[in-house]
Amino acid sequence: MNRLRYLTAGESHGPALVAILEGLPAGLPLEPDRIDRELARRQRGFGAGPRAKGIENDRVQILGGVMAGETTGAPLAMLIENKDHSRWKDRQVEPFTTPRPGHADLTASLKYGYADLRPALERASARETAARVAVGAVCMHLLEQFGIQVGGYVTVIGDVQAQLDGMPLSERAQKAESNDLRCPDPEAEGAMRARIRQIMQSRDTLGGVIEVLALNLPPGLGSHVHWDRKLEARLAAAVLGVQAIKGMEIGPAFENARLTGTQVQDAICLEKQDLVRQGLRSGGLEGGITTGQPLIVRAAMKPIATTLTPQHSVDLAQGEEVPTQYERSDFCPVPRAVPILEAVIAIVLADALLEKLGGDSLQEMRPRFETLRQAKLADLPMDNRTHVWWPEQQHER
Repeated sequence: MNRLRYLTAGESHGPALVAILEGLPAGLPLEPDRIDRELARRQRGFGAGPRAKGIENDRVQILGGVMAGETTGAPLAMLIENKDHSRWKDRQVEPFTTPRPGHADLTASLKYGYADLRPALERASARETAARVAVGAVCMHLLEQFGIQVGGYVTVIGDVQAQLDGMPLSERAQKAESNDLRCPDPEAEGAMRARIRQIMQSRDTLGGVIEVLALNLPPGLGSHVHWDRKLEARLAAAVLGVQAIKGMEIGPAFENARLTGTQVQDAICLEKQDLVRQGLRSGGLEGGITTGQPLIVRAAMKPIATTLTPQHSVDLAQGEEVPTQYERSDFCPVPRAVPILEAVIAIVLADALLEKLGGDSLQEMRPRFETLRQAKLADLPMDNRTHVWWPEQQHER
């Protein structure tokens, strides 16, 4: 059972977004500013639409679970006001009856029987991710207490790819934050900017690929014993649950699929008493468990469904084929998605760390973290004798 659980509620143009996070240990210092910094990062990014630039100005209100600047162990409740709500409150809204291809408009209405498509787009909107970023900010703050760092950056936008060979993993996320494309490769960043400008002029949208790293993870997080405890499975669910994310991989998984078995494993070598890995082909996970190497997650984000150029659809009220109507949106949401993916990955990793360490307070967790097994011979005593694993009498009862 997961130690951390969270729920979000709220609509794109409703009064507010709400998040409840249960399972945090007591004693974690927490101020709203730590969360607001991540909310501000989510709002920045070249290719953003008018809402991110002018309407969203997110700040969190902590409603419960923190007293005297520290978590209490009770559920953490957070609220993010929608500044745009006042423009929609009590307003007569035109019917929305033409679904946009690629959005949840049609599928959600088929599922829930909506008489208007707006409830689908209101909840399916990526506006909801502000609540997940707030939850993730808290989880990143918890991971930082143990020296674990989570950071992301853009590697691909459209047909432009960054060249990062030779750039240390520890520098990539920091370099990415120096520009509003969140790309650590300056040459690629310029080409990406030009490509987005082109797509704006052509009234279309662009997708891309985001890479997220987790550094200084201890080995042993996750498990191999059940499918839903494997860290790959948990990470995949979190990443693919982000709007417009259609693919993910751990390490160079798709590249590995084209190679042979002897080419893609991270060889285990002995340096003094340390077991070290040669390479990063596994992406930091083996058998659903962290190896102690950097965790590398890549996510593919499709071009989003809302485009200024109309697309072919059907007016469900009139029963006629018509072009889609434009709803305010981004041209390229990829740079803005970086802190969102950082957030959902941090939530999974914080949950796995709590699962490993146990304890109800940060004070209990710290000494347990220091005693975790490392990839050292001394931490792996083998009795080196023959065993009878399934004795006959075991099956006769």
